[in-house]
Amino acid sequence: MNFVKIEEKLEVIFKNKSLLETAFVHKSYVNEHAEEGKDHNERLEFLGDAVLELVSTKHLFKNYPNQTEGEMTSFRSALVKGNHLALISRELGLGEFLFLSNGEEHSGGREKNYILANTLEAVIGAIYLDHGYASADNFIKKHILTKLDEIIEKGLHVDAKSRFQEICQERELLTPHYELLQEEGPDHNKNFVMGAYINDQLIAEGKGKSKQRAEEDAAKNALKIKGW
Repeated sequence: MNFVKIEEKLEVIFKNKSLLETAFVHKSYVNEHAEEGKDHNERLEFLGDAVLELVSTKHLFKNYPNQTEGEMTSFRSALVKGNHLALISRELGLGEFLFLSNGEEHSGGREKNYILANTLEAVIGAIYLDHGYASADNFIKKHILTKLDEIIEKGLHVDAKSRFQEICQERELLTPHYELLQEEGPDHNKNFVMGAYINDQLIAEGKGKSKQRAEEDAAKNALKIKGW
């Protein structure tokens, strides 16, 4: 693994190189190469998600004193949602360093949004463990929070579920609902697939680390499918 190249992209020099490597090991690789004894990045992802949320919340509280709780929640959701994190991950070129199984490699795993987003969260977790809160804070501010003005300007913080419901009620005279389609993973790191329905018709599916995130993703996909 080319640690120098990764550290140049991240602008962070790791004391514990194995920690950095683990941030890029997808679970599929461990399942296929158990003999190598590598750890996958899900625990780092779990930690990084929490650090990202804390840094984002603190930044919003400090720099947006006139915003309501609901508005700050919308801003934070837009900052930490999978598609946005995947975009940052692509800008940093993290996909090229991933350890993936052959199957995941051949199915385009290096470009999958959820894998790229999870990898970025794992990197944040690794930076936090290796350098502490201040370095993680600096990294998040430089690469993620700088996008906030653009998010607000383009209205990307608008809750897709609310928009989907409003348009659905206006055009279909119906209120959409959501159903759990799939749930997998251990309790500390579950993945959910939720379906967005109008009446009994499945319009779109969405994925997320919580049912709420999966519903938001489903609503966003439903808006695209319906052309709304």
